[in-house]
Amino acid sequence: MGSSGSMFFLACFVFILNIVDPTVAQTEIMLYKDCLNKGNYTPNGTYQSNLNRLLTSIYTNNEIDYGFYNFSYGENADKVYSIALCRPDITPDVCRECIRNASEALTTICPKFMEAVGGYDLCILRYANRNIFNLMEGGPYFWVYSLFNVSDVAGFNRSVFTLLDRLGDQAATGNSQRKYAVGELAGPNLQPIYALVQCTPDLSQEECKYCLYNASALIPTCCTERQGGRVIFPSCNFRYETNRFYNAIVDAALPPSSTSKGKESHASKTVIIIVIPIMVIVVSVIVMIFIYLRVQKTKTEFTTDEIEIVESLQYDFSFIRAATENFSQANKLGQGGFGPVYKGTFPNKQEVAVKRLSKESSQGEVEFKNEVLLLAKLQHRNLVRLVGFCYERKERLLIYEFVPNSSLNNFLSDHTKRAQLDWESRYNIIYGIVRGLIYLHEESQHRIIHRDLKTSNILLDASMNAKISDFGTARLFAIDQTQDDTSRIVGTYGYMAPEYVANGHFSAKSDVYSFGVIVLEVVSGQKNRSFRIGEEVVDLKTYAWQSWNQGTALNLIDPILAGGPTSEMMQCIHIGLLCIQEDEARRPTMASVGVMLSSYSISLPHPSKPAFFMGSTLNRWTSLSLEHNSESIESDKTNTKIGHLSRNEASITELDPR
Repeated sequence: MGSSGSMFFLACFVFILNIVDPTVAQTEIMLYKDCLNKGNYTPNGTYQSNLNRLLTSIYTNNEIDYGFYNFSYGENADKVYSIALCRPDITPDVCRECIRNASEALTTICPKFMEAVGGYDLCILRYANRNIFNLMEGGPYFWVYSLFNVSDVAGFNRSVFTLLDRLGDQAATGNSQRKYAVGELAGPNLQPIYALVQCTPDLSQEECKYCLYNASALIPTCCTERQGGRVIFPSCNFRYETNRFYNAIVDAALPPSSTSKGKESHASKTVIIIVIPIMVIVVSVIVMIFIYLRVQKTKTEFTTDEIEIVESLQYDFSFIRAATENFSQANKLGQGGFGPVYKGTFPNKQEVAVKRLSKESSQGEVEFKNEVLLLAKLQHRNLVRLVGFCYERKERLLIYEFVPNSSLNNFLSDHTKRAQLDWESRYNIIYGIVRGLIYLHEESQHRIIHRDLKTSNILLDASMNAKISDFGTARLFAIDQTQDDTSRIVGTYGYMAPEYVANGHFSAKSDVYSFGVIVLEVVSGQKNRSFRIGEEVVDLKTYAWQSWNQGTALNLIDPILAGGPTSEMMQCIHIGLLCIQEDEARRPTMASVGVMLSSYSISLPHPSKPAFFMGSTLNRWTSLSLEHNSESIESDKTNTKIGHLSRNEASITELDPR
């Protein structure tokens, strides 16, 4: 593999060439490729014969003009499956020519490999000895980016994510023949941004959105300050530029033209033949002038005060290993669903907490990328700060600011530590969580739903300030989006809202519900599980609801807090019950909760029945939440098949995987 500098130049060269005419962008060198080490075939054997015959049948096929081909050939162990996908803005002839070039190049570059993937700018080809149809596969993945930077990094990235989110939704709802979308958006200083997103049409709507979401999660790592970027997954891809790089797309399914129209078309072709060379020359001159001006502008405007980008957050594994003393047991802080957490010390004496993804973890690549993507863009005193990350070989490390007082859960679970939490500390913790959620829901660049808010994800710094952590399952909403649905239920029983558990429906009100549970835990000192009151066994939400209705809510307050301001405590219980109401429409927003906590003159509404209280119909099938509420779950109602990254998942790649 060549130097990174030469690869980046090639990437930029391809982008510039495509601005002029994308159909001439094919080069003899594949833009990206990977010979997956998943078995070899015998030279000149049946598998190779089937492979050659299958690939030939794809690029000689004149019947399908949608740019997507998924064929198989052979029997049993020698059966070959192949998928080819072309960019939607090219003609069928150019598409088949690209696939022919890719077939010849890939079989030459990857001799004897039973599975391989690669492509040029206009098409991607992959084949395997396993069924790869109707699967969303997350790897191997590739990226390419422009050499030229933007001046307003934050504003440009915000516009890119907005555009990709919008186009991703459009592409996902495409038909069974094509799933793509193109569009543009005005960025900072009204600079236009153009983008094209695409999924293989055999994906479901949810899988297409999920694939594109994962792909866009790589932008902070690959292309955060660049004028152009592209990420290619086997099942989806996207590209964005400050120049329009795609042609007008004509639906290949249009009915045949009449004879008269055919003549008109012929005349149009004649005009096009005359006009295109002139346009190419003009556009070439404009592009070169534009590039020169942008380079000069970047040189003069780029300063060291620009917003920190994700690229600068990446650390070498050897550096983190040294900081944690080779992940010694003496430095181990705890164990979570992601994996073990270690304390580390940098050479400048900065203390950090390092989460190391374990092989047995229920969380993985998606959660890792999700957390890096979100936390790199979020800055708030009530959110844990991401110091950096490591993505090297098989290692996945998340590096945070070190929070010395561990989690709120540790304090509430330990009677001795709980005694250290006076009411002032608890009230400040509650208010800190409120401020953090208001920022996520309403004040940050994007609306973010946490989806796994619980006491173990509330960290406490040296001054006992609350910091929300663990954004692996968080979801990013468009600014005007208020709710969404998913078939992939992730979270922790006892903290999840009823509409989310039952139907996969989530919104900001889902976080409000989780917050309400936390408030009741903080005030009562009881964990969100069943406990005994005399001869009766109840759970926290049921006990709080019953006590409130019976006028005995004072009994809910932690005895350790005796002598404290009961009016504030009662107000928090009231707010907590409002937040856990079964009807999500009746729950307050976090902004409203902030007002309620800040003012004693506001008359609060009477809370209605909470969800999952003992005796409710919903609680019958989730009763395990009372006994195992600390166990995180991940449920896939549709049994969605999600492929894992190949052996090259260990490396974030440019052009081709390392």
